[in-house]
Amino acid sequence: EWYFLFAYAILRSIPNKLGGVLALLFSILVLMLVPMLHTSKQRGNTFRPPSQILCWALVATC
Repeated sequence: EWYFLFAYAILRSIPNKLGGVLALLFSILVLMLVPMLHTSKQRGNTFRPPSQILCWALVATC
């Protein structure tokens, strides 16, 4: 299905089977580690009042 396309693309792009499997595992590992490595103290726009007002305005109009 469509949710396996990233894995298919990685496996097809590397001719060596073991290399393809390792690249696939590494890509999944990177996705799992990125949130843990984020050390920024600044919050995103999610909690700022203008962003909340805009979000609720969009929800109210839809």
